[in-house]
Amino acid sequence: MKTCNEVYGNIHSIETLGAFDGPGIRYVLFLQGCPFQCQYCHNRDTWSTKQNKMMSVSEIIEDYNKYKHFYKNGGITVSGGEPLLQINFLISLFKEAKALGIHTCLDTSAACYNSKQSSDFQMLMKYTDLILLDIKHIDNEKHILLTGSPNIQVLEFAEYLSQLSIPVIIRHVLVPSITDSIEDLKQLRTFLERLNNILDIEILPYHKYGINKWKEMGLIYPLQHIEEPSQEKIEIAEHILKNKFPFCK
Repeated sequence: MKTCNEVYGNIHSIETLGAFDGPGIRYVLFLQGCPFQCQYCHNRDTWSTKQNKMMSVSEIIEDYNKYKHFYKNGGITVSGGEPLLQINFLISLFKEAKALGIHTCLDTSAACYNSKQSSDFQMLMKYTDLILLDIKHIDNEKHILLTGSPNIQVLEFAEYLSQLSIPVIIRHVLVPSITDSIEDLKQLRTFLERLNNILDIEILPYHKYGINKWKEMGLIYPLQHIEEPSQEKIEIAEHILKNKFPFCK
């Protein structure tokens, strides 16, 4: 039953049987809006913060319950866009999910993390079981070229999560000639070793699956000239970032 006090989220889309965004089979909620403008973005239509489909927390939980028999080892993942743009909705959704015993996972690039909102983030972390943190680039200037924004808040968020001992899986998209240099990968490894809460590091090979979205929107895809990384490049990156890494248990 809806109430006037309900919090609503601006929803882009929902995947009811997600298998790649957290443990188990999951209900994946993609929120509308993102301040990053990644050149390889495969969800280009999520950038705009204009109202799309508004759904309340109770409506989300009701929809989740239709498929909950599939989620015995899974739960809810909120992705985007950038879900932290709608932190009040996230807090309300995750609070309700935890009250129902549902595993909660946040898939974020920390594009709008702000330490001045510490009380909001502390509240959100209280109800968050797992973070999938996408670090686009460790070098700030290269991060700006790739996303249009600096990475300072991203690295601050990673350190903040480490301080709170929130379980994190790091994700890094491997883009040939942009994010795959040996020097940058070693710098990323050095940064990650300072953290004490990393469960795993996932290398996500660059792909062009989202290029049609750019074309449908009348836009030119910026990385048409970039091919997918070779298996050798992927293995090199995995070795640099993961070999003998002190993962937490």
